[in-house]
This record gives sequence, C-alpha cells and structure tokens, in this order.
Amino acid sequence: MRATISWAECVRAGGPMAEKAVVRSDETNKSQVDTETTARVIAEKRIGERIKRLRLKKSMGLVELGKHTGLSASFLSQLETGRVVPTLRNLARIAMVFSKDLSYFFESDQAAVFRIHRRKERVRLPQTGVDVPTYFFESLGYMVPDRQMDPYFAEFVPLTKEMEAKAHMHPGSEFLYVLEGVLEVRHGEQGYMLGAGDAVYFDSSTPHAYLCAGRKPAGAIIVTLHHGPETEHPRAVSARNVANGPARPNKVESK
Repeated sequence: MRATISWAECVRAGGPMAEKAVVRSDETNKSQVDTETTARVIAEKRIGERIKRLRLKKSMGLVELGKHTGLSASFLSQLETGRVVPTLRNLARIAMVFSKDLSYFFESDQAAVFRIHRRKERVRLPQTGVDVPTYFFESLGYMVPDRQMDPYFAEFVPLTKEMEAKAHMHPGSEFLYVLEGVLEVRHGEQGYMLGAGDAVYFDSSTPHAYLCAGRKPAGAIIVTLHHGPETEHPRAVSARNVANGPARPNKVESK
C-alpha cells in the first residue's frame, strides 16, 4: 500500500512543496509596496503643504475648509502635517473648493524663483491720475510671475502749488522704508512724518497717501502685500500694479 504525505507534513519536513511555498511568499512580499515607501512618496509630493498653501492664500481656516469639504478640522490638520494619508476622494473634495485639478497635488514643484532686476533695466514711471505727479516709481519685481508682493523704489519730489495730493486704497498690507529725505505718510485721517531709516507697516485697505515733506526729494522702498479676499486673478493684479505703481486701485480723493 502506497503511503500518502499531507502538504502540512511536507512543509514540516522541509520538502519540495515547502520550498515552493516559501519562494511564492517571498515573491509576493517583494511585489507589494510597503507602507514606508508609500509614506515617502506622499511626503515627496508635499500634498499637505500644498493644501495648507491653498487654504492660507484664501485666508481660510480649517473649520471653514471643513464645512466646504465635509471633512473635520482635526482630520484636515493631520492631513496638512502629513500624519494621515489622503484618499483620492478627499483630495478631489479639497481640489474642487480651490478650483484646482486633482493633478495639482501630484505635479512636480516649480523651480525656486530667483530674479535679478538690474538698475539699468528698470523703467521710471510717474504717479498716475494726476496732472503733475508727486512721485515717480520703479518696479523691483516686474519679472517675477504670480508674485505675492510688489516691491518698488519710489522718489517723492518736493511739493509745488500745481501738485495734487491723492489718496488710494487696495486690499492687503503695505510696508514702506525711507531711504533718504523726509516723507509724510497719511493713513486715514492721520498724518505721520518719517525720516531716513524710519519704516511703517499698515493696512492698505484704508485710504493712504505719501508726500515729500522736505525741500529735497525723498526716496523710499515700498512693498505691497497681496492677501485677503481675491477678486481677480493674481496675474491681472500683478499686471495692473506694475502699470499703476504702488497700490493704486480704487482711488479716493484725499480730504
């Protein structure tokens, strides 16, 4: 009578079937992507950072984003910090809130921006909207696409009777550093005198104006920052700012 050996007994005995089983197990493990590799791929794409960047650009909190996506604020926080791996369904919800394609989260990051603006290449433009300009300006960032701020060099000329002081306002904030001379900065109903080395940071949604307060021209660096509710495409904002100078949409006559 021929003896029969079960598969289990063959495995215990270390027979041919056991060797084949071990080989198949090793091959299966090699063909499966491990958890660490998956996490590394997700980290390299910086999906959480991209979500946070979109959210902050819209000045949106986690709770508000949660209301739009149906996801909890705590989950979104973990998503932004890379503590959880997002599903395509969740990413699609977030993408739709910010009018982005799903591929946005997987595209390669753009090369770091580095632009030099030579002095000889800059264009000197006069203040717009007045017959006799009170200042001239040069854009220091016109070659940077989709920039989040607009830096300028401005020269304010001594006032004459023909000059008209005009105030303007725009969403965001503004920073001004006086290089030389004396400058009066009007913000709302208040006026402030600044000298060389003085600086001011203010809410630019309040009507504001600048005036040379000395007998010699005053020079300053002005930086306008774009944030808050966006009513038009960043490219349109950038193009308009370069054409018009330091923050001049929605012009308001100064009192």
